[in-house]
Amino acid sequence: MQRELEIVLTRQLASYLATPAFIVDPDGNLLFYNDPAEVLLGHRYDETGEMPAAEWATLFEPTDADGVPLPPDELPLLIALRTRRPAHREFWITGLDGARRHLVVTAMPLVGQAGRFLGAIALFWEGAGP
Repeated sequence: MQRELEIVLTRQLASYLATPAFIVDPDGNLLFYNDPAEVLLGHRYDETGEMPAAEWATLFEPTDADGVPLPPDELPLLIALRTRRPAHREFWITGLDGARRHLVVTAMPLVGQAGRFLGAIALFWEGAGP
């Protein structure tokens, strides 16, 4: 499938960043996450591949600090998609390697030339935790 040029370039940029990045299309389908994100998510992107939002939004078992599961619509990336505005939140995930990690996530909508909505990107890092 051919992607918008801006998405191709965003993916290329993300592949060079040391900051973990996660890119989705306008429907929330995972398009890519970079090598630093693989460490936090506990799985290589090449092994995970593209997947719908309904799958990735629960796959990493996002929870609040008390371990209460977060509904997908409360995740920053899906908020940025829905509202087309930046979103930020701290939460916990259980990576596919079984490790529980505290993440700090900022998501932004991706808008291309002539205002075309292309999806969103989340940049995240591991927080210190409680």
